[in-house]
Amino acid sequence: MKKQNSPFNILMITLVILSIFSCEKEEEPTPNNPLNGRTTAVFNPDKSYGSMTDIDGNIYKTIKIGNQTWMAENLRVTKYMNGDGIPNITDNDEWASLSTGAFCNYNNTTNLDTIATYGRLYNWYALADPREIAPKGWRVPTNADWNELIELLGGDTIASNALKEAGDRHWADSYESTNSSGFTAIPSGWRDSSKNFTKIGYYCNYWAATETSSNAAAYLYLFFHDSKVWRGNNFKSNSYSLRLIKESN
Repeated sequence: MKKQNSPFNILMITLVILSIFSCEKEEEPTPNNPLNGRTTAVFNPDKSYGSMTDIDGNIYKTIKIGNQTWMAENLRVTKYMNGDGIPNITDNDEWASLSTGAFCNYNNTTNLDTIATYGRLYNWYALADPREIAPKGWRVPTNADWNELIELLGGDTIASNALKEAGDRHWADSYESTNSSGFTAIPSGWRDSSKNFTKIGYYCNYWAATETSSNAAAYLYLFFHDSKVWRGNNFKSNSYSLRLIKESN
């Protein structure tokens, strides 16, 4: 007579099977972030983009340009790397008096498509905070990093065309922009130290990690109707966009 499997034997077999499958590497889940997949930026279809994820689960396109790898989208993170929140300051008077890290959305919008496309605006104190705004393996670019990128693309007088998103979907004028680098600069405007939001569609402004005085730091900006990369120093309390660069291996 054929011996029947006892409930105990069936249980043991089941446990063995489960233990085998549990040893297999699980697939990484896709971060559940409502901003992912909502950008309306026009990327260069002839370029091969990578990806990077921040602590909030935002997924960004990245692009290799020469020996550098850059974010191809503006940062939109709301936390430092230790999990502490970066304050979102909407009040104008409070913003004007800040000397600590903070971010805002242009015109304090809550529209997800707008935030996903243009990113958030950060004062310089946020990028300099020791809790770190960049994911592991990434950092805020210095003036030297920006210089290397711009020189590779032909120098200050013409590099803007290769950096800016092509067309006039977001820029006020398509001018001669080609986005040949794949960088896909978006005209996200800024918020100045006297509280005003201004120039979305006309300018994009990017911070550098390079401090120039006790209350100022380096930045660069691109204008909608010329091919030049403009550089300067401005108040750390201004809010500009952030692009991160990958650490060298």
